[in-house]
Amino acid sequence: MYLLAYGRIYSNHGAMTPGVSGETADGMSIGKINRIIDAMRHERFRFRPVRRTHIPKKNGKTRPLGLPSWTDKLVGEVMRLLLEAYYEPTFSDRSHGFRPGRGCHTALTEVANTWTGTTWFIEGDIADCFGSFDHEVVITILSEKIHDNRFLLLVRNMLAAGYMEDWVWHATLSGSPQGGVLSPLLSSIYLHKLDTFIEQTLIPEYTRGEKRRHNSAYVKLSGIIERGRRRGDRAVVREARKQRRMLPSKDPYDSGYRRLRYCRYADDHLLGFTGPKAEAEQIKARLAAFLREELKLELSPDKTLITHARSQAARFLGYEITAHHDHRKGARGRRWTDGFIKLNVPRSVVKAKCARHMRRGKPAHRRDLVNESDYTIVATFGAEYRGLVQYYLLAGDVYKLNRLEWVMRTAMLRTLAAKHRSSVSKMTTRHRVKTETPYGLRTCFEATQPREGRKPLVARFGGIPLRRNKNAVPHDRVPSPTPHRHREVVRRLLRSVCELCHRRTEVETHQVRTLAGLTGTGTAAPGWKKLMADKRRKTLIVCGDCHDSIHTGTPAG
Repeated sequence: MYLLAYGRIYSNHGAMTPGVSGETADGMSIGKINRIIDAMRHERFRFRPVRRTHIPKKNGKTRPLGLPSWTDKLVGEVMRLLLEAYYEPTFSDRSHGFRPGRGCHTALTEVANTWTGTTWFIEGDIADCFGSFDHEVVITILSEKIHDNRFLLLVRNMLAAGYMEDWVWHATLSGSPQGGVLSPLLSSIYLHKLDTFIEQTLIPEYTRGEKRRHNSAYVKLSGIIERGRRRGDRAVVREARKQRRMLPSKDPYDSGYRRLRYCRYADDHLLGFTGPKAEAEQIKARLAAFLREELKLELSPDKTLITHARSQAARFLGYEITAHHDHRKGARGRRWTDGFIKLNVPRSVVKAKCARHMRRGKPAHRRDLVNESDYTIVATFGAEYRGLVQYYLLAGDVYKLNRLEWVMRTAMLRTLAAKHRSSVSKMTTRHRVKTETPYGLRTCFEATQPREGRKPLVARFGGIPLRRNKNAVPHDRVPSPTPHRHREVVRRLLRSVCELCHRRTEVETHQVRTLAGLTGTGTAAPGWKKLMADKRRKTLIVCGDCHDSIHTGTPAG
């Protein structure tokens, strides 16, 4: 289990980020795993405090991020594997956060495909959700299914380990450290209680009626049209059809028809209600009361809103969500379907993303990239633009990102022009190419980076058709029935052969953060660097002597 956990997390970006002990994935060995298991067996293992740092948020504030020590990450991953195997099949289908095969796109697709006819959106946001988890509630929820007191004690020890900030220890009286391996799963287990309350209590209470009754005014006009057609009175038929087109065929105020729908991603949740606003207010109040009394959480008052689905837009996972309302005819002479859910790109997103690349109202070069290679400049702009476009491909108005494409393209070309002391037109001629897409040829910009003995690396900006893609959703992969095979690095560890001196002995892992810089110019690189660069590996399995030589700078391999 520990080897499986190591194989899953050793390549994470945070594997080489030290916690309070300075320990990282470098130096990992079978012996270290055996020492952890021995400490567990004799109940001597204790989680260390996390090292706290702060990362910026969109609103200008900062979010605390906890950086655990490497051993704590490994143990946390083992605990996560155990808990996920049991709890994952029990989670609600309406929960999409921190789950395999699910994400923001699956949540948005569920809303778009199944919420037709929604009248009110109830936007829910829990204030400081991950920092407010009550530790006693966490243990109580886990103890309902888990009867191993030693495991529960281990969870309690992790939650109460505290954090170090500016080398001062602080107690954690509530919450789970953001950045911890186990924290996302614990949040899903904690908020599963909310899913259960909504699915088993609120949805049955606020869902009734098989279908809406017919709108009497619509039925009356249909009768006038039919009688007028029989008499051959075209003027009456034309006027009645014009009036009927402005009416729904079903009664929107049918007191016997209600629908409540629900979707959650982490601490952001959205409810869609078909019914009067007074009942939507009741749902919001009951939701707040349950969170406060059962889970010791509070709804954020400035982010928990009741939004009219037709006249206003709800914000959920970065999209604007509305219910379509239009009396016009489509291309085939038929009226558009009313009430279907539309996903849109918020104007504020386009404006904010454009502003990052503009000065004095115009696209400007990026000073931080002027001294980089052409490949790096194009790759940086391309990755930022591609990530945003791919996220908003579910939007019906994804074409709004045309403005962002122009701003970023101009900023990129001006950055290249500033680097070469040239002009935008010359940079355009140098880097512009055509690329094939499912919608035909598209213009994009490319830069290459030659590599000795291999194909050159190619960086690309643009060339993505700004057309809605309903299938821009990751699909669940069917679990393989074959036994799990260890990762390649684990098999190399188990082989117990030093990859430098080739002795069969106790070995450990030498790991670097990135491959960049292993083969530099100037002095000849040592053998271990050449070996890692040639094999394109960030890990090297070495004996203790060779590992010491690597870190002391003496010849090794």
